[in-house]
Amino acid sequence: MKALVFHGPGQTSWQDVPDPGIKDAADAIVRVDAVTICGTDLHIIKGDVPEVTPGRVLGHEAVGTVVETGGDVRTVRPGDRVLISCISSCGRCRFCREGHYGQCRGGGGWVLGHTIDGTQAEYVRVPFADLSVHPLPSAVDSHDAVLLADIFPTSYEVGVLNGNVRPGDTVVVVGAGPIGLAAIATAGLYSPGRIIAVDLAESRLAAARALGADATASANEQPEQLVSDLTDGLGADVAIEAVGLPEAFEMCTRMVRPGGRVANIGVHGKPATLHLEDLWIKDVTITTGLVDTFSTPMLLRMMAAGRLPGSGLVTHRFELGQMEEAYDVFSRAGETGALKVVLGAPQHDVIAEAAPRETDRT
Repeated sequence: MKALVFHGPGQTSWQDVPDPGIKDAADAIVRVDAVTICGTDLHIIKGDVPEVTPGRVLGHEAVGTVVETGGDVRTVRPGDRVLISCISSCGRCRFCREGHYGQCRGGGGWVLGHTIDGTQAEYVRVPFADLSVHPLPSAVDSHDAVLLADIFPTSYEVGVLNGNVRPGDTVVVVGAGPIGLAAIATAGLYSPGRIIAVDLAESRLAAARALGADATASANEQPEQLVSDLTDGLGADVAIEAVGLPEAFEMCTRMVRPGGRVANIGVHGKPATLHLEDLWIKDVTITTGLVDTFSTPMLLRMMAAGRLPGSGLVTHRFELGQMEEAYDVFSRAGETGALKVVLGAPQHDVIAEAAPRETDRT
């Protein structure tokens, strides 16, 4: 099969690799029908995630069709269309029993495209399939559903819930890329008083306004002053960092009010300065986190009911074989206006029973 393979910092290729096979009775093999690129993938390619070693197939978000299952899999079968979660869960360890699937110690957590081969391929092996894939209703398009693999649960859990967004709050989201935009959309579910978006790209600020931001500011044009002006000098109740750069995190700590909350979502590859000389007296809560995806079933129900934006976040569509072109467009988002790029064929109205994989792939 073809897959996007990481060969070291700055080096990837769309190339032939061996087909995945069942390794454990809890595995499923899924044909990838729709897949997307995450900002975390860009961090990996930059070398910010050293656990990803050369030879790894990248990607951790996809929608596909089950073609084969191990003997212990009970909840899906060949022919089922499923959402592949970015987080896998063994279901047995302490963290999984507590719902903290991202910290799984039984072989799960964030493994796809990280410590095992991922989803930016024609086929993928998904471990712990009963707990790590979600059957999709026919009403949800594959290109919308793929946004539930990572960005919506991440922004909701690590940004909105960790930030404890409440009615009437002033919420600042620094970074209006896909994760930041999803944070704006899901923060809006809690009726904040205002949402302020900060980014360098006007196209992303326009998208933020379309998704519910009440005010926007360029990161180069004194956004801290805008927050101060809009809050009578108090500061934001919640500041959500959705970039992964030291200056973005430090900006959030300057924008937050005494007693406020800073929720860091961004993947950081460099140290950020924590100015405790200023923060120690302000009763500020700072949270970090890897998504657990416990909210995915709820978010899926909301998308099926039309309560979450889907296609509005997808700006570019490609065939699966255009992976390298898609990466180029996504990595130059400031120039291309890319938000979320999706690769693959659109949803099939009817999915026939899968043929044997050897026949299916010829």
